[in-house]
Amino acid sequence: MRFRAAVLRSYDSPFAVEEVALSSAPAAGEILVEIAGCGMCRTDLAVRRSAGRTPLPAVLGHEGAGVVVASGDGTKGPHDPNHPASSDGAIGVGDHVVLSFDSCGACRSCLGAAPAYCDSFASLNLFGGRGEDVPRLTDAAGGPLAPRWFGQSSFAQYALVPARNAVRVDPALPLELLGPLGCGFLTGAGAVLNTFRAGPGDTLVVLGAGAVGLAAVMAATAAAVRTVAVDHHPGRLALAERYGAIPLRAGTAGSADRIRRLTGGGAQYALDTTASPPLINDALHALRPTGTLGLVARLHTALALEPGTLDRGRSIRHICEGDAVPALLIPRLTSLWQAGRFPFDQLIRTYPLADINEAERDCEAGRVVKPVLLPERRDR
Repeated sequence: MRFRAAVLRSYDSPFAVEEVALSSAPAAGEILVEIAGCGMCRTDLAVRRSAGRTPLPAVLGHEGAGVVVASGDGTKGPHDPNHPASSDGAIGVGDHVVLSFDSCGACRSCLGAAPAYCDSFASLNLFGGRGEDVPRLTDAAGGPLAPRWFGQSSFAQYALVPARNAVRVDPALPLELLGPLGCGFLTGAGAVLNTFRAGPGDTLVVLGAGAVGLAAVMAATAAAVRTVAVDHHPGRLALAERYGAIPLRAGTAGSADRIRRLTGGGAQYALDTTASPPLINDALHALRPTGTLGLVARLHTALALEPGTLDRGRSIRHICEGDAVPALLIPRLTSLWQAGRFPFDQLIRTYPLADINEAERDCEAGRVVKPVLLPERRDR
């Protein structure tokens, strides 16, 4: 099977949209998905700064959504009792699905409903795939392309994925826009709803009003949490205010004191999406006693904590993929969207897959919050 995909051939080259070949049909436990849309996440772009750890050439993309067009025998997916076609839990041809991260399903973390902390997370999602002896995805000349990125490689017209990556969704939803619910929006909303379990009376400060931060703001507003959003970009602060947060310009003198005043004595929770040590220290100073800071961005420099930041029961923890079980959180977020309480679609700008390099430039320049790539439909 041949189709179009965006291939990254070197860490400093643009994406090339070219013909690729899939050598086999789905095996047991796999599905073939025709991609309706795929979000561009900063994790995709961070491959350029991965110091050679991510194998290339590769088809990236890990916020895919689409329609199942083929299914391996015995394929099972997450059970959705509200979907009339899912009484046996199987994902089948014709189902609309959102794709999320890969996990083994058998380690202690997976069995404990924490698949984002799967023992094999790095190898399955970032560096090695599932150890296939013969490459299943190749370029037009037969050259191998790297193992499946996050189990998906969904910057493409089609993606062959493990069924456990997929979450069935209501066919009435705008499928081409749902992909970011599998990672970026999942991470921000999950931090608020799963990790912090924040609710009425709680207070939150969000550092960075990008896709993850704004998803956190939306989720906090839906949960009746008083929220302060910190960013240096006026347009992003305006969006945060639009979705219910109190805006605060990053670098403002006395930021910690201002946050404490705005949150009635200090925030119970802080979520950092910036990996900026000065902002992280400000957030820690702004926490109330027993407050928690969650980190979702990868730190690239040493984090030197200022004196007193961890006094009085304050704590720091890393949050991966919003501590989510995607099959539970994604339907929750789509239900909130249908109720008008999680308007993630307003953060999206769509681009044809052929314009992937323009989407990357706009993302890096901050001209768009969440690019979503739309592959050209292929006649079957």
